[in-house]
Amino acid sequence: MLSDIEIAQKADMHKITEIAAKLGIQPDELEPYGQYKAKVSDTVEKRLAGKPNGKLILVTAINPTPAGEGKTTTTVGLGQAMAKIGKKAAIALREPSLGPVFGVKGGAAGGGYSQVIPMEDINLHFTGDIHAITAANNLLCAMIDNHIQQGNVLDIDTRKIIFKRCLDMNDRALRNLVVGMGGPTNGVPREDHFMITVASEVMAILCLATDIIDLKTRLGRIIIGYSRSGKILYASDLEAQGAMAALLKDALKPNLVQTLENTPCFIHGGPFANIAHGCNSVRATRLALKMADYVITEAGFGSDLGAEKFMDIKCRYAGLTPNAVVLVATTRALKYNGGIPKEKCGEPNVATMKAGMVNLEAHVDNLKKFGVPVVVAINRFAADSDEEIAALKEFCTQKGVDIALSEVFALGGAGGVDLANKVVAACEKPNNFQFFYDLDKPVKDKIETIATGIYGAAKVAYSAAADTTIKEIEAMGSGNLPICIAKTQYSLSDDPNKLGRPTGFTVNAANVRLLNGAGFIVVETGEIMTMPGLPAKPSACMIDIDANGNISGLF
Repeated sequence: MLSDIEIAQKADMHKITEIAAKLGIQPDELEPYGQYKAKVSDTVEKRLAGKPNGKLILVTAINPTPAGEGKTTTTVGLGQAMAKIGKKAAIALREPSLGPVFGVKGGAAGGGYSQVIPMEDINLHFTGDIHAITAANNLLCAMIDNHIQQGNVLDIDTRKIIFKRCLDMNDRALRNLVVGMGGPTNGVPREDHFMITVASEVMAILCLATDIIDLKTRLGRIIIGYSRSGKILYASDLEAQGAMAALLKDALKPNLVQTLENTPCFIHGGPFANIAHGCNSVRATRLALKMADYVITEAGFGSDLGAEKFMDIKCRYAGLTPNAVVLVATTRALKYNGGIPKEKCGEPNVATMKAGMVNLEAHVDNLKKFGVPVVVAINRFAADSDEEIAALKEFCTQKGVDIALSEVFALGGAGGVDLANKVVAACEKPNNFQFFYDLDKPVKDKIETIATGIYGAAKVAYSAAADTTIKEIEAMGSGNLPICIAKTQYSLSDDPNKLGRPTGFTVNAANVRLLNGAGFIVVETGEIMTMPGLPAKPSACMIDIDANGNISGLF
Protein backbone atom coordinates (compact mmCIF):
# COMPACT_ATOMS: atom_id res chain seq x y z
CA MET A 1 0.00 0.00 0.00
CA LEU A 2 1.15 3.54 -0.71
CA SER A 3 2.25 5.73 2.20
CA ASP A 4 -0.15 8.38 3.52
CA ILE A 5 1.69 11.20 1.81
CA GLU A 6 1.87 9.29 -1.49
CA ILE A 7 -1.89 8.71 -1.37
CA ALA A 8 -2.49 12.38 -0.59
CA GLN A 9 -0.23 13.56 -3.41
CA LYS A 10 -2.16 11.44 -5.95
CA ALA A 11 -5.54 12.79 -4.84
CA ASP A 12 -7.97 14.46 -7.24
CA MET A 13 -8.35 17.75 -5.41
CA HIS A 14 -11.24 20.03 -6.31
CA LYS A 15 -10.91 23.81 -6.24
CA ILE A 16 -11.87 25.13 -2.83
CA THR A 17 -14.66 27.17 -4.42
CA GLU A 18 -16.28 23.89 -5.52
CA ILE A 19 -16.01 22.44 -2.00
CA ALA A 20 -17.49 25.62 -0.55
CA ALA A 21 -20.38 25.47 -3.00
CA LYS A 22 -21.41 22.09 -1.54
CA LEU A 23 -22.12 23.93 1.71
CA GLY A 24 -23.73 26.97 0.13
CA ILE A 25 -20.73 29.25 0.62
CA GLN A 26 -20.41 31.88 -2.11
CA PRO A 27 -17.04 32.64 -3.78
CA ASP A 28 -17.00 36.16 -2.32
CA GLU A 29 -17.40 34.65 1.16
CA LEU A 30 -14.04 32.87 0.87
CA GLU A 31 -10.56 34.18 1.53
CA PRO A 32 -8.42 31.72 -0.50
CA TYR A 33 -4.93 30.59 0.49
CA GLY A 34 -4.01 29.18 -2.90
CA GLN A 35 -6.43 26.95 -4.81
CA TYR A 36 -7.24 24.29 -2.23
CA LYS A 37 -7.67 25.95 1.14
CA ALA A 38 -9.43 29.07 2.33
CA LYS A 39 -10.63 31.06 5.30
CA VAL A 40 -14.39 31.52 5.59
CA SER A 41 -15.54 35.11 5.95
CA ASP A 42 -17.44 36.30 9.03
CA THR A 43 -20.36 37.22 6.77
CA VAL A 44 -21.33 33.54 6.37
CA GLU A 45 -21.95 33.09 10.08
CA LYS A 46 -24.12 36.19 10.14
CA ARG A 47 -26.07 35.12 7.05
CA LEU A 48 -26.87 31.70 8.49
CA ALA A 49 -27.53 32.78 12.09
CA GLY A 50 -31.23 31.83 12.02
CA LYS A 51 -30.80 28.45 10.32
CA PRO A 52 -31.37 25.31 12.47
CA ASN A 53 -28.39 23.16 13.39
CA GLY A 54 -27.58 19.77 11.93
CA LYS A 55 -26.72 16.71 14.00
CA LEU A 56 -23.45 16.81 15.97
CA ILE A 57 -21.38 13.61 16.25
CA LEU A 58 -18.33 13.39 18.50
CA VAL A 59 -15.55 10.91 17.72
CA THR A 60 -13.43 9.85 20.69
CA ALA A 61 -11.39 6.77 21.63
CA ILE A 62 -10.20 4.36 24.29
CA ASN A 63 -6.78 4.94 25.89
CA PRO A 64 -4.32 4.76 22.99
CA THR A 65 -0.95 3.27 22.26
CA PRO A 66 1.81 5.86 21.65
CA ALA A 67 1.10 5.62 17.89
CA GLY A 68 -2.57 6.62 18.26
CA GLU A 69 -5.61 4.59 17.26
CA GLY A 70 -6.86 6.33 14.11
CA LYS A 71 -9.39 8.66 15.68
CA THR A 72 -8.86 11.36 13.06
CA THR A 73 -8.83 8.71 10.31
CA THR A 74 -12.17 7.43 11.60
CA THR A 75 -13.58 10.96 11.78
CA VAL A 76 -12.58 11.67 8.18
CA GLY A 77 -13.72 8.25 6.97
CA LEU A 78 -17.09 8.65 8.68
CA GLY A 79 -17.58 12.01 6.99
CA GLN A 80 -16.81 10.41 3.63
CA ALA A 81 -19.12 7.47 4.42
CA MET A 82 -21.97 9.86 5.23
CA ALA A 83 -21.65 11.22 1.70
CA LYS A 84 -21.68 7.63 0.37
CA ILE A 85 -25.11 7.02 1.96
CA GLY A 86 -26.48 10.30 0.62
CA LYS A 87 -26.13 12.53 3.68
CA LYS A 88 -24.96 16.14 3.57
CA ALA A 89 -21.99 16.00 5.92
CA ALA A 90 -19.12 18.20 7.05
CA ILE A 91 -16.12 17.44 9.23
CA ALA A 92 -14.67 19.69 11.96
CA LEU A 93 -11.10 18.96 13.09
CA ARG A 94 -8.23 20.52 15.02
CA GLU A 95 -5.14 21.90 13.33
CA PRO A 96 -2.02 19.73 13.73
CA SER A 97 0.78 21.02 15.93
CA LEU A 98 4.34 20.95 14.61
CA GLY A 99 5.46 19.30 17.87
CA PRO A 100 3.99 15.84 17.11
CA VAL A 101 4.58 16.24 13.35
CA PHE A 102 8.34 16.41 13.95
CA GLY A 103 8.28 14.30 17.14
CA VAL A 104 6.78 10.83 17.61
CA LYS A 105 3.16 10.75 16.57
CA GLY A 106 3.37 12.38 13.15
CA GLY A 107 0.66 14.51 11.56
CA ALA A 108 -3.02 14.77 12.33
CA ALA A 109 -4.71 14.82 8.93
CA GLY A 110 -6.02 11.24 9.02
CA GLY A 111 -4.42 8.32 7.21
CA GLY A 112 -4.65 5.91 4.29
CA TYR A 113 -7.71 6.66 2.16
CA SER A 114 -9.36 8.80 4.83
CA GLN A 115 -7.29 11.98 4.90
CA VAL A 116 -7.82 15.71 4.66
CA ILE A 117 -5.84 17.45 1.96
CA PRO A 118 -3.59 19.21 1.04
CA MET A 119 -1.94 16.98 3.65
CA GLU A 120 1.50 18.65 3.57
CA ASP A 121 0.06 22.14 4.05
CA ILE A 122 -2.27 21.09 6.86
CA ASN A 123 0.51 19.33 8.78
CA LEU A 124 3.03 22.14 8.35
CA HIS A 125 2.27 25.88 8.31
CA PHE A 126 -1.30 25.65 6.92
CA THR A 127 -2.86 29.15 7.01
CA GLY A 128 -0.57 30.38 9.79
CA ASP A 129 -3.10 30.26 12.64
CA ILE A 130 -0.78 28.62 15.15
CA HIS A 131 2.02 31.05 14.25
CA ALA A 132 -0.38 33.94 14.88
CA ILE A 133 -1.26 32.50 18.28
CA THR A 134 2.45 32.16 19.09
CA ALA A 135 3.02 35.77 18.07
CA ALA A 136 0.10 37.10 20.13
CA ASN A 137 1.19 35.09 23.17
CA ASN A 138 4.79 36.26 22.94
CA LEU A 139 3.78 39.87 22.29
CA LEU A 140 2.18 39.86 25.73
CA CYS A 141 5.34 38.35 27.22
CA ALA A 142 7.47 41.01 25.56
CA MET A 143 5.19 43.73 26.93
CA ILE A 144 5.47 42.30 30.43
CA ASP A 145 9.27 42.41 30.38
CA ASN A 146 9.31 45.80 28.67
CA HIS A 147 7.02 47.23 31.34
CA ILE A 148 9.42 46.04 34.03
CA GLN A 149 12.40 47.49 32.13
CA GLN A 150 10.67 50.86 31.61
CA GLY A 151 10.06 51.57 35.29
CA ASN A 152 7.53 48.94 36.39
CA VAL A 153 4.63 51.27 37.21
CA LEU A 154 2.43 48.25 37.97
CA ASP A 155 5.06 47.03 40.47
CA ILE A 156 5.10 43.58 38.85
CA ASP A 157 6.72 40.98 41.09
CA THR A 158 9.22 39.26 38.79
CA ARG A 159 9.01 36.14 41.00
CA LYS A 160 5.27 35.87 40.39
CA ILE A 161 4.85 36.23 36.64
CA ILE A 162 2.69 33.28 35.64
CA PHE A 163 2.12 33.90 31.92
CA LYS A 164 4.63 31.91 29.86
CA ARG A 165 6.18 32.25 26.45
CA CYS A 166 5.31 29.59 23.86
CA LEU A 167 6.61 27.89 20.72
CA ASP A 168 4.91 25.34 18.46
CA MET A 169 7.73 22.85 18.73
CA ASN A 170 8.90 20.11 21.10
CA ASP A 171 11.93 21.77 22.74
CA ARG A 172 12.74 20.61 26.27
CA ALA A 173 15.66 23.07 26.52
CA LEU A 174 13.15 25.92 26.76
CA ARG A 175 11.14 24.54 29.70
CA ASN A 176 13.12 26.52 32.27
CA LEU A 177 15.48 29.38 31.50
CA VAL A 178 16.65 32.82 32.58
CA VAL A 179 15.87 35.88 30.45
CA GLY A 180 17.17 39.44 30.62
CA MET A 181 20.83 38.50 30.84
CA GLY A 182 23.63 40.69 29.44
CA GLY A 183 23.44 43.89 31.44
CA PRO A 184 20.91 46.66 32.13
CA THR A 185 20.08 47.42 28.49
CA ASN A 186 18.90 43.86 27.91
CA GLY A 187 16.17 43.73 30.52
CA VAL A 188 15.72 42.60 34.11
CA PRO A 189 17.00 39.05 34.73
CA ARG A 190 14.34 36.61 35.85
CA GLU A 191 13.37 32.96 35.57
CA ASP A 192 11.05 32.22 32.64
CA HIS A 193 9.42 29.23 30.96
CA PHE A 194 8.09 28.10 27.59
CA MET A 195 5.13 25.87 26.83
CA ILE A 196 4.08 24.43 23.48
CA THR A 197 1.69 26.78 21.67
CA VAL A 198 -1.19 24.31 21.73
CA ALA A 199 -1.14 24.51 25.54
CA SER A 200 -1.19 28.31 25.53
CA GLU A 201 -4.14 30.14 27.03
CA VAL A 202 -4.27 32.17 23.82
CA MET A 203 -4.98 28.96 21.89
CA ALA A 204 -7.76 28.06 24.32
CA ILE A 205 -9.21 31.57 24.02
CA LEU A 206 -9.22 31.49 20.21
CA CYS A 207 -11.01 28.13 20.26
CA LEU A 208 -13.73 29.31 22.66
CA ALA A 209 -14.22 32.88 21.40
CA THR A 210 -17.44 33.61 19.50
CA ASP A 211 -16.31 36.76 17.66
CA ILE A 212 -13.54 39.36 17.59
CA ILE A 213 -14.98 41.38 20.50
CA ASP A 214 -15.33 38.28 22.66
CA LEU A 215 -11.77 37.36 21.68
CA LYS A 216 -10.43 40.76 22.70
CA THR A 217 -12.36 40.71 25.98
CA ARG A 218 -11.02 37.27 26.87
CA LEU A 219 -7.45 38.29 25.99
CA GLY A 220 -7.74 41.27 28.33
CA ARG A 221 -8.79 38.93 31.17
CA ILE A 222 -5.58 36.88 31.00
CA ILE A 223 -3.80 36.93 34.36
CA ILE A 224 -0.14 37.78 33.79
CA GLY A 225 1.00 37.67 37.42
CA TYR A 226 0.98 39.61 40.66
CA SER A 227 2.30 42.88 42.01
CA ARG A 228 4.62 42.90 45.00
CA SER A 229 1.65 43.83 47.17
CA GLY A 230 -0.23 40.74 45.96
CA LYS A 231 -2.61 42.44 43.50
CA ILE A 232 -3.67 40.33 40.50
CA LEU A 233 -2.50 41.83 37.22
CA TYR A 234 -4.17 41.30 33.86
CA ALA A 235 -3.21 41.70 30.20
CA SER A 236 -5.60 44.66 30.11
CA ASP A 237 -3.41 46.43 32.70
CA LEU A 238 -0.72 46.50 30.01
CA GLU A 239 -3.28 47.50 27.33
CA ALA A 240 -2.15 44.47 25.35
CA GLN A 241 -5.49 42.98 24.30
CA GLY A 242 -6.08 45.21 21.27
CA ALA A 243 -2.75 44.44 19.60
CA MET A 244 -3.07 40.74 20.45
CA ALA A 245 -6.53 40.62 18.88
CA ALA A 246 -5.23 42.43 15.80
CA LEU A 247 -2.62 39.70 15.34
CA LEU A 248 -5.39 37.10 15.59
CA LYS A 249 -8.06 38.69 13.39
CA ASP A 250 -7.47 36.27 10.49
CA ALA A 251 -6.64 33.30 12.72
CA LEU A 252 -10.12 33.62 14.24
CA LYS A 253 -11.73 32.72 10.90
CA PRO A 254 -12.32 28.96 10.29
CA ASN A 255 -10.34 27.19 7.56
CA LEU A 256 -12.03 25.11 4.85
CA VAL A 257 -10.34 22.17 3.11
CA GLN A 258 -11.50 18.80 1.72
CA THR A 259 -11.02 15.06 2.16
CA LEU A 260 -9.62 12.65 -0.41
CA GLU A 261 -13.23 12.10 -1.51
CA ASN A 262 -13.91 15.87 -1.59
CA THR A 263 -16.05 16.02 1.55
CA PRO A 264 -15.89 19.52 3.11
CA CYS A 265 -13.79 19.81 6.25
CA PHE A 266 -13.30 22.73 8.63
CA ILE A 267 -9.93 22.68 10.40
CA HIS A 268 -9.51 25.32 13.08
CA GLY A 269 -7.76 25.56 16.43
CA GLY A 270 -5.52 22.92 17.92
CA PRO A 271 -5.35 22.55 21.72
CA PHE A 272 -3.98 19.23 22.99
CA ALA A 273 -6.33 17.22 25.21
CA ASN A 274 -3.71 15.92 27.63
CA ILE A 275 -2.58 19.45 28.59
CA ALA A 276 -5.47 21.60 27.31
CA HIS A 277 -9.14 21.12 26.36
CA GLY A 278 -8.58 19.18 23.14
CA CYS A 279 -11.33 20.44 20.82
CA ASN A 280 -11.47 22.42 17.60
CA SER A 281 -12.92 25.93 17.67
CA VAL A 282 -16.47 26.79 18.69
CA ARG A 283 -16.74 28.99 15.59
CA ALA A 284 -15.85 26.20 13.16
CA THR A 285 -18.24 23.71 14.78
CA ARG A 286 -21.11 26.19 14.88
CA LEU A 287 -20.52 27.17 11.26
CA ALA A 288 -20.46 23.55 10.12
CA LEU A 289 -23.72 22.84 11.97
CA LYS A 290 -25.48 25.58 9.99
CA MET A 291 -24.35 24.12 6.67
CA ALA A 292 -24.55 20.34 7.00
CA ASP A 293 -27.11 17.82 8.21
CA TYR A 294 -24.38 15.84 9.98
CA VAL A 295 -21.21 17.30 11.48
CA ILE A 296 -18.48 14.92 12.60
CA THR A 297 -15.93 16.32 15.01
CA GLU A 298 -13.30 14.83 17.31
CA ALA A 299 -11.81 15.39 20.73
CA GLY A 300 -8.22 14.49 21.52
CA PHE A 301 -6.96 11.21 22.98
CA GLY A 302 -9.25 8.95 25.03
CA SER A 303 -12.74 9.84 26.19
CA ASP A 304 -11.41 10.39 29.73
CA LEU A 305 -9.63 13.48 28.39
CA GLY A 306 -11.02 14.81 25.11
CA ALA A 307 -14.64 13.73 25.36
CA GLU A 308 -15.07 14.83 28.98
CA LYS A 309 -13.65 18.26 28.16
CA PHE A 310 -15.69 18.48 24.97
CA MET A 311 -18.86 17.90 27.00
CA ASP A 312 -18.06 19.88 30.12
CA ILE A 313 -16.12 22.81 28.63
CA LYS A 314 -16.83 23.26 24.92
CA CYS A 315 -20.49 22.21 24.88
CA ARG A 316 -21.14 24.21 28.03
CA TYR A 317 -19.71 27.44 26.59
CA ALA A 318 -20.99 26.96 23.04
CA GLY A 319 -24.47 25.73 23.91
CA LEU A 320 -23.94 22.54 21.91
CA THR A 321 -25.67 19.19 22.37
CA PRO A 322 -24.00 16.14 20.79
CA ASN A 323 -26.45 13.74 19.16
CA ALA A 324 -24.16 10.69 19.20
CA VAL A 325 -20.65 9.60 20.22
CA VAL A 326 -18.40 7.28 18.23
CA LEU A 327 -15.88 5.46 20.42
CA VAL A 328 -12.88 4.24 18.41
CA ALA A 329 -11.26 1.02 19.57
CA THR A 330 -8.46 -1.08 18.09
CA THR A 331 -7.29 -4.58 18.88
CA ARG A 332 -3.75 -3.30 19.37
CA ALA A 333 -4.82 -0.72 21.98
CA LEU A 334 -6.81 -3.39 23.80
CA LYS A 335 -3.78 -5.69 23.76
CA TYR A 336 -1.64 -2.80 25.01
CA ASN A 337 -4.09 -2.25 27.86
CA GLY A 338 -4.02 -6.00 28.48
CA GLY A 339 -0.30 -5.80 29.24
CA ILE A 340 1.54 -6.56 25.99
CA PRO A 341 4.53 -4.32 25.07
CA LYS A 342 3.69 -1.91 22.26
CA GLU A 343 6.16 -3.67 19.93
CA LYS A 344 4.05 -6.84 20.02
CA CYS A 345 0.59 -5.26 19.78
CA GLY A 346 0.38 -6.08 16.08
CA GLU A 347 0.58 -9.82 16.76
CA PRO A 348 -2.70 -11.78 17.16
CA ASN A 349 -3.43 -12.50 20.82
CA VAL A 350 -7.08 -12.95 21.69
CA ALA A 351 -6.51 -13.73 25.38
CA THR A 352 -4.58 -10.53 26.06
CA MET A 353 -7.04 -8.50 24.00
CA LYS A 354 -9.88 -9.81 26.14
CA ALA A 355 -7.93 -8.83 29.26
CA GLY A 356 -7.65 -5.31 27.90
CA MET A 357 -11.36 -4.99 27.18
CA VAL A 358 -11.85 -3.59 30.67
CA ASN A 359 -10.47 -0.35 29.23
CA LEU A 360 -13.12 -0.30 26.50
CA GLU A 361 -15.74 -1.10 29.11
CA ALA A 362 -14.64 1.87 31.23
CA HIS A 363 -14.96 4.27 28.30
CA VAL A 364 -18.38 2.95 27.31
CA ASP A 365 -19.58 3.27 30.91
CA ASN A 366 -18.21 6.81 31.16
CA LEU A 367 -19.79 8.02 27.93
CA LYS A 368 -23.17 6.65 28.97
CA LYS A 369 -23.00 8.94 32.01
CA PHE A 370 -23.38 11.93 29.67
CA GLY A 371 -26.68 10.55 28.35
CA VAL A 372 -25.68 10.45 24.66
CA PRO A 373 -26.04 7.34 22.42
CA VAL A 374 -22.72 5.52 21.82
CA VAL A 375 -21.49 3.54 18.81
CA VAL A 376 -18.20 1.62 19.03
CA ALA A 377 -16.09 1.74 15.86
CA ILE A 378 -13.50 -1.00 15.45
CA ASN A 379 -10.73 0.65 13.47
CA ARG A 380 -9.41 -2.41 11.66
CA PHE A 381 -5.70 -2.91 10.97
CA ALA A 382 -4.35 -5.34 8.37
CA ALA A 383 -2.89 -7.64 11.05
CA ASP A 384 -6.16 -7.99 13.01
CA SER A 385 -7.39 -11.58 13.06
CA ASP A 386 -11.02 -12.54 12.43
CA GLU A 387 -11.06 -14.19 15.87
CA GLU A 388 -10.04 -10.93 17.53
CA ILE A 389 -12.70 -8.94 15.67
CA ALA A 390 -15.36 -11.53 16.54
CA ALA A 391 -14.42 -11.41 20.25
CA LEU A 392 -14.61 -7.63 20.25
CA LYS A 393 -18.03 -7.63 18.58
CA GLU A 394 -19.31 -10.20 21.06
CA PHE A 395 -18.11 -8.10 23.99
CA CYS A 396 -19.91 -4.99 22.72
CA THR A 397 -23.09 -6.94 22.09
CA GLN A 398 -22.99 -8.16 25.69
CA LYS A 399 -22.53 -4.55 26.83
CA GLY A 400 -25.61 -3.52 24.85
CA VAL A 401 -23.78 -1.00 22.69
CA ASP A 402 -23.89 -0.73 18.90
CA ILE A 403 -20.68 -1.68 17.11
CA ALA A 404 -19.45 -1.33 13.54
CA LEU A 405 -16.32 -2.48 11.74
CA SER A 406 -14.51 0.49 10.22
CA GLU A 407 -12.14 -0.08 7.31
CA VAL A 408 -11.90 3.53 6.22
CA PHE A 409 -8.08 3.54 6.31
CA ALA A 410 -7.92 0.97 3.49
CA LEU A 411 -11.22 1.64 1.70
CA GLY A 412 -12.09 5.28 2.35
CA GLY A 413 -15.75 6.15 2.76
CA ALA A 414 -16.85 2.76 1.41
CA GLY A 415 -15.21 1.15 4.43
CA GLY A 416 -17.38 3.15 6.83
CA VAL A 417 -20.86 2.72 5.39
CA ASP A 418 -22.04 0.39 8.16
CA LEU A 419 -20.65 2.79 10.76
CA ALA A 420 -22.37 5.73 9.07
CA ASN A 421 -25.74 3.97 9.03
CA LYS A 422 -25.45 3.07 12.69
CA VAL A 423 -24.43 6.63 13.61
CA VAL A 424 -27.42 8.05 11.70
CA ALA A 425 -29.67 5.65 13.63
CA ALA A 426 -28.01 6.61 16.93
CA CYS A 427 -28.72 10.30 16.24
CA GLU A 428 -32.45 9.47 16.28
CA LYS A 429 -32.35 7.69 19.64
CA PRO A 430 -33.44 9.41 22.88
CA ASN A 431 -30.84 11.90 24.02
CA ASN A 432 -30.54 12.86 27.67
CA PHE A 433 -27.34 14.88 27.39
CA GLN A 434 -26.09 16.27 30.68
CA PHE A 435 -22.88 17.75 32.04
CA PHE A 436 -20.91 15.62 34.46
CA TYR A 437 -20.70 18.20 37.25
CA ASP A 438 -22.36 21.41 38.38
CA LEU A 439 -20.31 24.59 38.05
CA ASP A 440 -21.45 25.96 41.39
CA LYS A 441 -19.75 23.13 43.32
CA PRO A 442 -16.44 23.89 45.11
CA VAL A 443 -13.33 23.48 42.96
CA LYS A 444 -12.13 20.38 44.80
CA ASP A 445 -15.54 18.75 44.52
CA LYS A 446 -15.47 19.19 40.74
CA ILE A 447 -11.93 17.84 40.47
CA GLU A 448 -12.81 14.83 42.63
CA THR A 449 -16.04 14.19 40.70
CA ILE A 450 -14.02 13.82 37.47
CA ALA A 451 -11.22 11.83 39.13
CA THR A 452 -13.49 9.33 40.85
CA GLY A 453 -16.40 9.27 38.38
CA ILE A 454 -14.46 9.24 35.07
CA TYR A 455 -10.96 8.00 35.92
CA GLY A 456 -11.96 5.55 38.66
CA ALA A 457 -9.68 7.04 41.31
CA ALA A 458 -10.16 6.51 45.01
CA LYS A 459 -9.15 10.05 45.93
CA VAL A 460 -7.20 13.17 44.92
CA ALA A 461 -4.09 14.38 46.74
CA TYR A 462 -3.18 18.06 46.45
CA SER A 463 0.27 19.57 46.69
CA ALA A 464 0.65 22.56 49.00
CA ALA A 465 0.92 24.84 45.96
CA ALA A 466 -2.22 23.39 44.35
CA ASP A 467 -4.15 23.70 47.60
CA THR A 468 -3.13 27.35 48.01
CA THR A 469 -4.02 28.23 44.42
CA ILE A 470 -7.47 26.66 44.71
CA LYS A 471 -8.18 28.77 47.80
CA GLU A 472 -7.01 31.89 45.93
CA ILE A 473 -9.20 31.09 42.92
CA GLU A 474 -12.27 30.66 45.11
CA ALA A 475 -11.46 33.79 47.11
CA MET A 476 -11.38 35.90 43.94
CA GLY A 477 -14.80 34.56 42.88
CA SER A 478 -13.64 32.32 40.02
CA GLY A 479 -14.39 28.97 41.62
CA ASN A 480 -17.48 28.48 39.44
CA LEU A 481 -15.48 27.72 36.27
CA PRO A 482 -15.15 24.35 34.49
CA ILE A 483 -12.19 22.06 35.23
CA CYS A 484 -9.57 21.04 32.67
CA ILE A 485 -7.41 18.21 34.04
CA ALA A 486 -4.00 17.79 32.43
CA LYS A 487 -2.86 14.19 32.69
CA THR A 488 -1.34 11.34 30.73
CA GLN A 489 -3.35 10.06 27.78
CA TYR A 490 -2.10 6.49 28.14
CA SER A 491 -4.02 5.62 31.28
CA LEU A 492 -7.30 6.38 33.00
CA SER A 493 -5.10 7.29 35.96
CA ASP A 494 -2.36 9.93 36.12
CA ASP A 495 0.30 7.21 35.82
CA PRO A 496 0.99 6.05 32.22
CA ASN A 497 2.01 2.62 33.52
CA LYS A 498 -1.40 1.86 35.04
CA LEU A 499 -3.11 0.32 32.03
CA GLY A 500 -6.49 -1.37 31.62
CA ARG A 501 -9.01 -0.16 34.20
CA PRO A 502 -7.07 0.68 37.35
CA THR A 503 -8.87 1.20 40.65
CA GLY A 504 -7.99 2.39 44.13
CA PHE A 505 -5.36 4.84 42.92
CA THR A 506 -4.74 8.43 43.95
CA VAL A 507 -4.70 11.28 41.44
CA ASN A 508 -1.94 13.72 42.36
CA ALA A 509 -2.82 17.36 41.69
CA ALA A 510 0.64 18.91 41.46
CA ASN A 511 -0.24 22.35 40.14
CA VAL A 512 -3.36 24.42 39.50
CA ARG A 513 -3.63 27.34 37.06
CA LEU A 514 -6.51 29.72 36.44
CA LEU A 515 -6.94 30.45 32.73
CA ASN A 516 -9.11 33.45 33.40
CA GLY A 517 -9.41 34.54 29.78
CA ALA A 518 -10.26 31.07 28.48
CA GLY A 519 -12.62 30.54 31.38
CA PHE A 520 -11.47 27.31 32.99
CA ILE A 521 -9.21 25.96 35.73
CA VAL A 522 -6.30 23.72 34.72
CA VAL A 523 -5.23 20.98 37.14
CA GLU A 524 -1.84 19.50 36.27
CA THR A 525 -1.43 15.94 37.54
CA GLY A 526 1.39 13.43 37.75
CA GLU A 527 4.44 14.40 35.72
CA ILE A 528 2.58 16.12 32.89
CA MET A 529 4.74 18.37 30.70
CA THR A 530 3.42 21.50 29.00
CA MET A 531 6.54 21.62 26.80
CA PRO A 532 7.25 18.15 25.34
CA GLY A 533 10.66 17.00 24.13
CA LEU A 534 11.78 15.23 20.98
CA PRO A 535 12.59 11.48 21.02
CA ALA A 536 16.00 10.01 20.26
CA LYS A 537 14.99 9.54 16.60
CA PRO A 538 12.40 12.24 15.83
CA SER A 539 10.08 12.05 12.84
CA ALA A 540 11.86 15.15 11.54
CA CYS A 541 14.75 12.89 10.51
CA MET A 542 12.51 11.20 7.91
CA ILE A 543 11.03 14.35 6.35
CA ASP A 544 12.63 15.67 3.17
CA ILE A 545 11.94 17.77 0.07
CA ASP A 546 13.25 17.31 -3.47
CA ALA A 547 14.29 19.77 -6.17
CA ASN A 548 10.71 19.98 -7.44
CA GLY A 549 9.31 20.88 -4.03
CA ASN A 550 7.81 17.45 -3.35
CA ILE A 551 7.77 16.62 0.37
CA SER A 552 8.32 13.06 1.59
CA GLY A 553 8.39 11.36 4.98
CA LEU A 554 5.29 13.00 6.48
CA PHE A 555 2.79 10.59 8.01
